[in-house]
Amino acid sequence: MTTAQTISPDVDNGVNVAALIDAREALEAAPEAAQFKWRATCEWVNGTHSRSTVEGFFGLGEEQSRGKTFTVEADHPEVFAAEDNAATPVEIVLSGLASCLTAGVAAVAQHRGIQLRSVKATIEGDMDLQGILGIDDEVRNGFGTIRVNFDIDADASEDDLKALVAQSQKRSAVFDIVTNPTNVFVTVG
Repeated sequence: MTTAQTISPDVDNGVNVAALIDAREALEAAPEAAQFKWRATCEWVNGTHSRSTVEGFFGLGEEQSRGKTFTVEADHPEVFAAEDNAATPVEIVLSGLASCLTAGVAAVAQHRGIQLRSVKATIEGDMDLQGILGIDDEVRNGFGTIRVNFDIDADASEDDLKALVAQSQKRSAVFDIVTNPTNVFVTVG
């Protein structure tokens, strides 16, 4: 397995592209290993405050353990009669989308030999609360529109930067989750 940090020795965005390419080739040879199950467990704290934990996942044909637990808290702001202990769940979704796209920009830039100096994604989503509050059943509960704007400082032309973002968007799991229907099954017990 190659351990080189980059294809271009003059570029270091902190992404091990050679390892990603090796992983892709291995999964092409064994597609059953590409089947992953990601998990989170959420527990109610109080009011609208909850705490989710993320530990292991299933991938490469077996259970994977990170050896540590990640925690994500969620709440609602005081304008919803809540205590505002954390970001709202919808803000966490926006953060996930921005994080996924930003990681993709770094990986694609590394692969294409583009040195990044800074990348900042600003994201906002429009939501009509009449849906989730039950005021109007014709109004959807989720976002009507999401806008992501990138500010990228790099050794590249504007067209190259647009191509980086386009490729990141094309391969982003979270972009796909947000923009395409997903089967979700909710059970009790």
